[in-house]
Amino acid sequence: MQQAVTVGLDGSPESLAAARWAADEAEKRKLTLRLLHAWPLLAPEPTRVPSEVDQNYWAKRLVHTTWSELQARHPGLSIVGNLVAEDAQNALLQAATESEMIVLGSRGLEPVESYFLGDVSMPVVARAERPVVLVRAEAREGPPQAPASRVVVALRLHGPSDDLLDFAFRTAAARGVPLLAVHGRSVPLHARVPWGVDHDITEEMTQDAHKQLSKALRPWCEKYPQVDVDDSIRLDSPARAVVRAAEGSALLVVGRHAHRHGLPPHLGPVAQAAIHHGRCPVAVVPHD
Repeated sequence: MQQAVTVGLDGSPESLAAARWAADEAEKRKLTLRLLHAWPLLAPEPTRVPSEVDQNYWAKRLVHTTWSELQARHPGLSIVGNLVAEDAQNALLQAATESEMIVLGSRGLEPVESYFLGDVSMPVVARAERPVVLVRAEAREGPPQAPASRVVVALRLHGPSDDLLDFAFRTAAARGVPLLAVHGRSVPLHARVPWGVDHDITEEMTQDAHKQLSKALRPWCEKYPQVDVDDSIRLDSPARAVVRAAEGSALLVVGRHAHRHGLPPHLGPVAQAAIHHGRCPVAVVPHD
């Protein structure tokens, strides 16, 4: 088991929100927080030069300022800063091999912002060996919202899901919040009738899905008896069902197939929808 939560820092509001989220998570999991700032043009570390001629001054200031804020919020948390003279994507992928998870800022899906997200975050999400959590900037306007009170995990009902469920249950247990397992299933054509849907068919679909979902969750409920677990079968496209279920949640957990040599990295439609449209933090967990 890796012993650090690593957050990528670039000075943006999104990355600072990610750092605050990562500090909270590291404290709950009793792990070290690693603040990583990567830039190819970082100079070799000089020996005792004034700040006005230190080429790394602003990079150091970013890490130190973030470190100071987080240490004040979490006095007992072990926090380390790390400056890396390397491309950010490569540095984050390497850090993923040494971390419990990677945490990055996310800007959602606006035209310019989606380009930013794809520039670094998306390749890291698609290729990292460990879970990657994407966090949006903290809201600064409007009335205060109620604290997020649950973890939501998106489940398929075929194929392995142990890594996904392990991450979701451990997160819920560390935070002391309930877990909601969601499965979306589109209504098939043969269930559609002129006046709507054939409720006998949809009822049978729902009952069958509940049985499969309960079977998948049972061993994890036994392993984490302190976690209150509920499940939800939604007759909707899986992507839309998951995004809607996650509204107001503390974290949405989705899976992706682990990268296989010879095949390009790939994110499925549920992971894509969660990353681009989910309003809460989103964890993308690689699994077989």
